[in-house]
Amino acid sequence: MNDNIQMHPEPGAESTGGAAADRWLKQAQDNLEFARLGLREGFFAQVCFFAQQSAEKAVKAIGHLLGERTVLGHSVAVLVDRNAERVPNLVDLRDEAGILDQYYIPTRYPNGLPGGFPFMAFSEDQAANAIAAAEHFLRLADERFRAAGG
Repeated sequence: MNDNIQMHPEPGAESTGGAAADRWLKQAQDNLEFARLGLREGFFAQVCFFAQQSAEKAVKAIGHLLGERTVLGHSVAVLVDRNAERVPNLVDLRDEAGILDQYYIPTRYPNGLPGGFPFMAFSEDQAANAIAAAEHFLRLADERFRAAGG
């Protein structure tokens, strides 16, 4: 675990606003760190999945900053669309959201692909691009968090 991340003493105690956003953002950062480790070690399917998870959690952090009590859904693209009017910069990330969403199921389940195995189906380039896309979402969420006084 990343030592510079401060944990909240009572998980779930805050469900909206900055405290909830902080929790989602820190988990997004941790998922991204794990993806980077996976890239170094050659676990490309898992990298793609954790990059998707990182982006999803970053957009959920933004939703909490916007005052949403519960931010449901796993599609980064749907979460982007839901918040694009209030966070216009999200529109610029819509294409990357769609790409990352493609990694939600097939990176983990053998029946999510027409044949073969997830661990053999994803390339180093896909994994590196997934991390780069997730970094864009994290950067935006972090900027919004800091602007909100976090």
